[in-house]
Amino acid sequence: MTVAKQAIETDHLNHGIPFDASVFENININKSAVERRAATLPARRTVKKNWQAAWLLKAVTCIDLTTLAGDDTKGNVTRLCAKAKNPIRKDILEALGMENSGITVGGVCVYHNLIPFAKEALQGSNLPIVAVSTGFPAGNNSFEDKISEIKHSVAAGAKEIDIVISRDLVLENRWEELYHEISEFKKACGDAHMKSILATGEIPTYTKVYKASMVAMMAGSDFIKTSTGKESVNATLAVSLVMCRAIRDYFEMTGTKVGFKPAGGIQKAKQATDWLILIKEELGDEWLNGNMFRIGASSLLGDIERQLEHHVTGAYSAGFRHPMQ
Repeated sequence: MTVAKQAIETDHLNHGIPFDASVFENININKSAVERRAATLPARRTVKKNWQAAWLLKAVTCIDLTTLAGDDTKGNVTRLCAKAKNPIRKDILEALGMENSGITVGGVCVYHNLIPFAKEALQGSNLPIVAVSTGFPAGNNSFEDKISEIKHSVAAGAKEIDIVISRDLVLENRWEELYHEISEFKKACGDAHMKSILATGEIPTYTKVYKASMVAMMAGSDFIKTSTGKESVNATLAVSLVMCRAIRDYFEMTGTKVGFKPAGGIQKAKQATDWLILIKEELGDEWLNGNMFRIGASSLLGDIERQLEHHVTGAYSAGFRHPMQ
């Protein structure tokens, strides 16, 4: 069983292309076909025993370990970062023969005001700080405030910025305006990676999801992300399929690889493997790493660790044995 430690690459940026509505204006997504295809992924593809353990360890390296609660403090951010650096208990790794693998999560995601605490706690590691920005989660503050927030997060030490788009631009088909908004966010990010959150639970059709994905990539998004985690409907395999197809189309058109991040509601180990299977089948092995694929999650890591303990002991332990923080 081998799971390589992921070094986060900060130099592979998507520089975008000029806006061109002809790329997507005639796209119409077949909802039934998308949902049938998505339903086959967990049904037809399963991994068991040592293979399952390897896939779960791979999933760990792709997690953006997240805390976005209103009562976040320095203490719980510090504990979160400690877990991010050592996500799986030492005894479990030893039983798997992986004690020297150097496994960490992909990144740590926090609010802007908590960046200094995360930076202090992650000192000496190569884990990037991911900051949510641009009026997360609603994105309803002024454009000037959004730009300022991005710049302040980068200056504070964030290496990746998760921005939220203005959903009204999608709902009203104002694609060129959306392009220019995201382009300005990209400029404000500088050398930091930018992940564009589409909030797909608030987008009424798969066709609009595809178009929003394509516009976000044209405007320079390094990742496209499903959700803030605060919508009533967050990441689903069906909407992720549509976004992955858009990523594939953009790659075929430009030669540039854009990453993908599902977020919200992914809490169980089985769900993590479902998304890994989606990535492998739709985008290929080159996307199966923490540089190109992240899962935004808080409680997922605890369930993965619990499943790995079951794999090595044959018994399920209580959830409190695998705290996130």
